[in-house]
Amino acid sequence: MSLGYSRPDDLANTLSTIMQDIIDDKSVDISKSILHHDEGVDLLPSNIELSGLEVRLINAISRESVLKTCINEVKKNYDTVLIDCMPSLGMLTINALAAADSVVIPTQPHYLSAKGLELLLRSVSKVKRQINPHLRIDGILMTMVMPRTNISKEITATVKSAYGQRIKVFDTQIPHSIRAVEATAEGKSIFAYDKGGKVAAAYEQFGKEVAEIGEKQKNRNRADCIR
Repeated sequence: MSLGYSRPDDLANTLSTIMQDIIDDKSVDISKSILHHDEGVDLLPSNIELSGLEVRLINAISRESVLKTCINEVKKNYDTVLIDCMPSLGMLTINALAAADSVVIPTQPHYLSAKGLELLLRSVSKVKRQINPHLRIDGILMTMVMPRTNISKEITATVKSAYGQRIKVFDTQIPHSIRAVEATAEGKSIFAYDKGGKVAAAYEQFGKEVAEIGEKQKNRNRADCIR
């Protein structure tokens, strides 16, 4: 919906149908489900049916790697694949962590969000230990920040104090803005809706930070190969 597809429940092919076919060991053609957006991104959409799939995953063979099988079918066609997870610690999130090379953890400067951060970090650590040993955490991203409020300052400082020694807390913070809400309602990205705004500028800066991390990781991998 955030990219202009106002009726996602009417889509015949979505992430949930693809994952169900993989569970049922059927042949899949993921290209039929990919939507090509005018802003230059491809999208494998999901809808409410994905919530029902989580229940079916519990009894599936290799239940943690269903999404990874899906992504492996298409990742050769892309420089980067982004997996957007719902805020839960269920089987879908486990599938995402099992399929990912790295994870960015967004959190709001609110007490409950910060409280849930520790649970997510435990899940990441468990997946790394048992399923995906190559998984790494690129960092924690503070989002919907209202920098002038005391609660934002206090929670941000707490997160940096608690995790900053072992996990990068990105310098960039995504500010709270009604323009971001309006962009979603218009079915546009923040770059198309408010290119000169503070949220777009923050995401652009955040993208540069992530790109730097990726480049450093490539250099480490090359060095390891030389050794």
